[in-house]
Amino acid sequence: MVLGDDAILSNLRRGALEYCVLSLLADRERYGLELARELTVDGVLMASEGTLYPLLARLRKSGLVTTQWYESTEGPPRRYYALTESGRAVLETFKPAWKTFRDAVDATLHT
Repeated sequence: MVLGDDAILSNLRRGALEYCVLSLLADRERYGLELARELTVDGVLMASEGTLYPLLARLRKSGLVTTQWYESTEGPPRRYYALTESGRAVLETFKPAWKTFRDAVDATLHT
């Protein structure tokens, strides 16, 4: 069985998307649609918004992000997500592991 591009990307996203979200929250809090726009800009990291909100809920339940509602001048209130200290620690643990994994995949693909 040969996987197509969509199936391959789906499998890759499954393991990395939550860390991409944590990374986007590392510098400042953001609201859901803002995260979705950044993650779907090229369709590689996330194909649609549908997977983001359940992921954000899991991250909140895990204590990796917190949320706060803010009034918006452009419509209804927005829920903003911020990285917790636990989330920051998970992200910092992931970074070297990702580099090691990425380098091993790259080395294997180039042999």
